[in-house]
Amino acid sequence: IRNTTLWLTMLFYSKLTFCHIFFFSSTDLRGKVFIFPEQSNTAYVALIPRVRKPLRSFTLCLKAFTDLIRPYSLLSYSTKSRDNELLLYFSKVGEYRLSIGNTVVTFKSVSGVAEFWVNGRPVGRKGLRRGYTLGEDAKIILGQEQDSFGRNFDAKQFFVGEIWDVSLWDHVVSLKNLCSTCYTSNILKWKALIYQAKGYVVVKTKL
Repeated sequence: IRNTTLWLTMLFYSKLTFCHIFFFSSTDLRGKVFIFPEQSNTAYVALIPRVRKPLRSFTLCLKAFTDLIRPYSLLSYSTKSRDNELLLYFSKVGEYRLSIGNTVVTFKSVSGVAEFWVNGRPVGRKGLRRGYTLGEDAKIILGQEQDSFGRNFDAKQFFVGEIWDVSLWDHVVSLKNLCSTCYTSNILKWKALIYQAKGYVVVKTKL
């Protein structure tokens, strides 16, 4: 059984263009978790960014609990032009895979520009795609891998367990500042989260 905190920072060194700001109702989920109770190809949580903009750098943080040992997807970020433009995927015990564009990095003890942290410890830094920018018109899905834009899920890759404290910034945040910045993220903010839960997904108080 694993209780895992994942902390990812990326810097692509590319020109930032423009952003769109949308206004939706939000929910304060501090002290809450999303529970994905059973394997499914229809259940998921869609996260709606507070600001839609191309991302030339970002920090993603989430916490998860599961007893799965098979592969599963934690977070999938897809655009109409590219499936899984950003994919955070568990391959096997002790091994996570990060996909950015067409570049895939397996994090064990690699070195390089993307920093990947698990449970407060750095597990690798890797140079990926200089000048690359994540697209702005994205579907961000928890618990499923998108084989096409916002759909076509595989139950064998579904996450079963709990996910909470999901945060996404449009810049690099130092891990040492986590306590003071955890709920201040500007793209996805856990204390003011805009989301849609589909299928068998339950929101409960964190144990």
